[in-house]
Amino acid sequence: MSELKVDKVSPRSGTYVSLNTVGSKNIIINGDMSIAQRGTTATGLGNVDSGYHTCDRWRFNEVGTVTFEFTQSQSTDVPSGQGFANSLKMDCTTAQGSLASNDVLRIQHRIEGQNLQYLKKGTANAESVTLSFWVKSNKTGTYIVQLYDNDNNRTISNSYTINSASTWEKKTLTYAGDTTGAFDNDNSESLAIQFYLGAGTDFNSGTLNTSWNTPNNADTAVGQVNLADNTANEWFITGVQLEAGTTASDFEFLPYDMNLQRCNRYYQDYTEGNTIIRGYGYNVTSGMDTPFTFKTPMRAAPTMTEVSGTDSGSNTTLTSFGTIKTYGCDFNTDPTTSNQNNFYAFKFTADAEL
Repeated sequence: MSELKVDKVSPRSGTYVSLNTVGSKNIIINGDMSIAQRGTTATGLGNVDSGYHTCDRWRFNEVGTVTFEFTQSQSTDVPSGQGFANSLKMDCTTAQGSLASNDVLRIQHRIEGQNLQYLKKGTANAESVTLSFWVKSNKTGTYIVQLYDNDNNRTISNSYTINSASTWEKKTLTYAGDTTGAFDNDNSESLAIQFYLGAGTDFNSGTLNTSWNTPNNADTAVGQVNLADNTANEWFITGVQLEAGTTASDFEFLPYDMNLQRCNRYYQDYTEGNTIIRGYGYNVTSGMDTPFTFKTPMRAAPTMTEVSGTDSGSNTTLTSFGTIKTYGCDFNTDPTTSNQNNFYAFKFTADAEL
């Protein structure tokens, strides 16, 4: 008997989505900016603040010794009538009118190699990819989006233009397939999509590199405007989709729970309320170990950050020594007859981001 394939109409886009393939078209995770586990606002982002701050899977990245500062937030400013509820906003709060030659400001999205194998990179059948997104800024002009192959140190850049100030515009960029250098088939970073918001002369003084090549810094972000040159500047993005092929399809909306589960592979938040963990062990001197299972398997053994933790009034330390699926709690207080059966309450985060 042949396999039954049932199609349904997407409630938001109106396009037909196969139940067998829903969630597989868009390589980007959280492209609609609906998940923000770390918080909705991060202020004072500038020098040494590279990392994840608000919307999951979207990384603030600066290079050089910059003096600008930005507030990053999950915004409710979205293109009208497109089905989006959130965007990622970058708001300049401390200006740097002239960037130093090695200064860079960009927003990154990093992707595992095992999620990219079907693009057939490094073969004669390498697939082109198309990036589409909605963007808005008061600062018109040229912006650059670069794809960076971390496994083979190869890049390709493309440009888009913000034509009308403070107006949502949809952009579509197509990048040719690369017949050189296959992506590693593993859970490490293979591809980064880099949205430039500013670049010094070391990165914009050449000719824009629009074909796959070994990086030449001067050809990376030619023509890129400096979003950091005025505290009135702001930049919004949402509806980011990367897909195989040379045309852009309608944005693939996922249910909130499915989107959150995909984000949980990289980051999990246990700071709302306390996670109750029962201590095990009796009359030992090396501390207490006890298992804990994550909401969903993580990309790799995560970095655990304890926000708070107590056991019947005595502070303890929560240390990860676990694996991807299960994590061990190592308490720095020894279990004794009086506390061996206590419940230990902790607030913590687990980070396995690329």
